[in-house]
Amino acid sequence: MMNQSIIFFDIDGTLLNHDKELPLSTKESIFKLKELGHEVAIATGRAPFMFENLRKELEIDTFVSYNGQYVVLKGEVLYTNPLRLSSLEKLTEMALHNNHPVVFMDHEDMKANVPEHTYIKESIATLKIDRFPAHDPNYYKGRKLFQSLLFCPEGEEKQYEEEFSDFDFVRWHPVSVDVLPKGGSKAIGIEKIVEKLAIPKERQYAFGDGLNDMEMLITITNSVAMGNAEEKVKAVARYVTKSVEEDGISHGLQMVGLL
Repeated sequence: MMNQSIIFFDIDGTLLNHDKELPLSTKESIFKLKELGHEVAIATGRAPFMFENLRKELEIDTFVSYNGQYVVLKGEVLYTNPLRLSSLEKLTEMALHNNHPVVFMDHEDMKANVPEHTYIKESIATLKIDRFPAHDPNYYKGRKLFQSLLFCPEGEEKQYEEEFSDFDFVRWHPVSVDVLPKGGSKAIGIEKIVEKLAIPKERQYAFGDGLNDMEMLITITNSVAMGNAEEKVKAVARYVTKSVEEDGISHGLQMVGLL
């Protein structure tokens, strides 16, 4: 298709509403885009196994997961950027000393370094997924891990930020922080896909609402912030659509002329 565009969608607060439901108008819009010959992709902080059902429902096989650390194009792994295991081992030792649990995550599963902890239950429950991390303190050994979760109250991640310069720490819950490779982002993962597909900048689109979407929205030429996004997120986007609760995806796609 000569004028094929590619559209990247964040999941939480973008494709899914705050009850983790997919609005009918969003689903219909996704399939309409594909009928028109466009490439539809997901760009999320979630692990691949956390949105497998959504990919099947929307028939999407291209995605950027773990905020850019694990990238798949048409069902094939295109790019990976794992955590430095030696640093992760030291972080885990420090976290154990502080009674801060850690969850190790690869492309297939997630395991906790402690048998159970209130912080893990409290934060994972908000994702409304059908999986919970089992106990395996050695899961990180001999594997490529693309993200970890560090569980601690707000502000207590500062000590880890000061100690571990090869990680980025991104808070997503009052008691949980994403641990990512330094400098990794959705924008880098997206770049790998658009380079491979040779889709020009003027036909690249991205929809998002969160702080981890900001670099993506700054980088992509036709960026759209959801109406439910924070003001600082809206400020960096080229367009602002309605909220996810108000058929924001459908409205936004019409706004930019794709539907």
